[in-house]
Amino acid sequence: MIKNWLNKLKNHKKWRAISAIAIILFAGFLIELMSLAQYNYAHNLVEEELDRHVENELTLKSVRVKSMLKSSEKMVRNYLWPIQQQIDHPEAIYNIIHRLVSTNDDVTSSFVAFVPGYYPDREDLFEPCAIRRGDSIYKEQIAGTTHDYTKREFYHEAVENGKSLWTDPYLDADASGRHVTTFAMPFCDEEGSIVGVFGIDLSTRGIIDTLNTKHNYPSTFFLLLTEDGKLISQPDSSHTQQSDVTEVVRMINDSTYERKPSSTGVSKVITFNDKENGKGYAYYAFMKGQPHWQVVMVCYDDEVYGRLKDMRRNFILMMLGAFTLLGYILYKVNQFVRRLHANRLNKERSDSELNIAQKIQSEMLPHGDITRPDVDVSGKQITALEVGGDLYDYFIRDEKLFFCIGDVSGKGVPSSLVMAVVHSFFRSLSQHESNPARIMTGINETASDGNETNMFVTMFIGVLDLPTGRLRYCNAGHDAPLLIADGVKPLQVNANLPLGVVNDFKYSLQETQLPQEATLLLYTDGLTEAADTKRQLFGLQRIIDEAQQCLGQNKTTPVVLMDSLQEAAQQFVNGAQQSDDLTMLAIHYHRRDEATVLNETLTLTNDVHQVPELNNFVKTVADRLNLDSSLSSQLMLSVEEAVVNVMNYAYPIGTQGDISVEAQATEQWLKFIITDEGKAFDPTQGGNADTTLSAEERPIGGLGILLVQSLMDSINYERIDGKNVLTLKKKISD
Repeated sequence: MIKNWLNKLKNHKKWRAISAIAIILFAGFLIELMSLAQYNYAHNLVEEELDRHVENELTLKSVRVKSMLKSSEKMVRNYLWPIQQQIDHPEAIYNIIHRLVSTNDDVTSSFVAFVPGYYPDREDLFEPCAIRRGDSIYKEQIAGTTHDYTKREFYHEAVENGKSLWTDPYLDADASGRHVTTFAMPFCDEEGSIVGVFGIDLSTRGIIDTLNTKHNYPSTFFLLLTEDGKLISQPDSSHTQQSDVTEVVRMINDSTYERKPSSTGVSKVITFNDKENGKGYAYYAFMKGQPHWQVVMVCYDDEVYGRLKDMRRNFILMMLGAFTLLGYILYKVNQFVRRLHANRLNKERSDSELNIAQKIQSEMLPHGDITRPDVDVSGKQITALEVGGDLYDYFIRDEKLFFCIGDVSGKGVPSSLVMAVVHSFFRSLSQHESNPARIMTGINETASDGNETNMFVTMFIGVLDLPTGRLRYCNAGHDAPLLIADGVKPLQVNANLPLGVVNDFKYSLQETQLPQEATLLLYTDGLTEAADTKRQLFGLQRIIDEAQQCLGQNKTTPVVLMDSLQEAAQQFVNGAQQSDDLTMLAIHYHRRDEATVLNETLTLTNDVHQVPELNNFVKTVADRLNLDSSLSSQLMLSVEEAVVNVMNYAYPIGTQGDISVEAQATEQWLKFIITDEGKAFDPTQGGNADTTLSAEERPIGGLGILLVQSLMDSINYERIDGKNVLTLKKKISD
């Protein structure tokens, strides 16, 4: 009887509906548990990734701040030697510190605080100072009863401990109310006794801008605190509210707040709740070395985990809809949705990784064209897939244009990885090497090492000397560039092997002279092998014809030339799918010589005793051009250093050789061209001078190439026809 009743109940429609709903609810409950577990797992992964990202950001920001401070320290040390040389001439010191402030926008003032009574004929407290007020720089003696520098922290630390130091930032009322930090270092007389403290006041504006640029999250901001927790810098109001900054600083200084090490153990993090932005995280770490400041990064939960929360909410809604509509096939629908969800996540992750790779690859390419009176450079790349294996790069160093173009075998992610490695090694080697063949050889050694996939790279590297138009280049199996001048013709290149084939292959160096108004077009096989629907190739001849047409229409500037070639290729393929990456690089050289108003030459031998004659020559040139004494002194220091380097290193010991010093001047520029027939010697690759030595200990010309580079606008070395040619260039008129 009971059995029959149960059977009737099971067959009742209402019971079946309740059973179905119960099954759906139970299944929904299970799905929710699974979703929650997945969410927690993903949340932990994101949290770990956040910790790693923050550590990288804190380290990067610390390095950038330290780099700014180190650069300022280096600048002070470079100016220390001239001050020591002029220590017996107090008025000359004003000119030196005035030049320091005028050539460095972030420096608000520079001072030399002498020990009390150092100059018997002056005040007991004597502190020459150059102060920036608005657009003007004033030279003042600021020491006195109202400004006793002997009571300042920096003076005691520098004089008593004999060490350089950075002070904590403070509000400097003497420099238009700006927040500054002081760097001070003691200096000695010829007997080694400390005679004063030399330093600068550096505006913290540049530090603030360095900290709060390029954030991954809109509400993220950075702070800089002193070692004892005082606020140094904060973002402007467009990044955050003042209340947020005050609260974060209070929490870091309040030991009652719970803090824990990040997953990497380098920084510490405080979790807090903000009324406006919700839950937040304040990561902070101390900078290494001196000054021992704290870098703080603040981010918020909604931005860090916002997409993860949205994904979970969307997932739940999708599951509920599927259960409502397809409850009667619950099991199969549930399996299908779960598989669909997993596939979607995989695709999104794959697309995201490709997008990130594409962004990274695009950021490795040059940002912006080069447009100068002597050269225009532009590049263009169109990838066949999300990421490609083509590369190009260009930059200017020491009045030389370094450029390259390359094509990695294959396509997609593997090629893009090889491209990134080759590109980075080109950048690294080109920073200290000007020979394209040696750069190519260095890249090949790296590309060949452990190349188990047998991928190779065709590449062309060129170095164009902008003052002379001399082009040195090296080819590694790449298509020959087109030289567009009086006509259009391929550049004569040695084929050489591609990179990555033979480890010890020696690449040959070639060179040529670019005519004025010449254009060099480099391209990858994505242009020559662009195919139409009938598989016919665009080919080299069509490129030459199109370039010839542009030449006839006077349209050989880089952007116009590349746009014309791209349009011609697109019209040729007529909608056919692109099968290979297409990359072009165009260089238009149009150096124009200005009218010369002065041209004088002095010939010396490699004898340092002729340095006074050299200085008289430089002074005569400066006097004829009506240059002021400060600029004349800079020119004498620079030319002396360069010529003495040649005297010391160009010719073997015991042999005599000539050194030609030619002075050329236009209305705007003054150039000193130093030529010798000695052994190849590039002074721009030499080490810096030891400015800590006294004048008696330092050899003649020992200021180092760093001083020459700081005093001149450009310095350029070339080896031409067996001669060393060093050109120093200085702008003398706007």
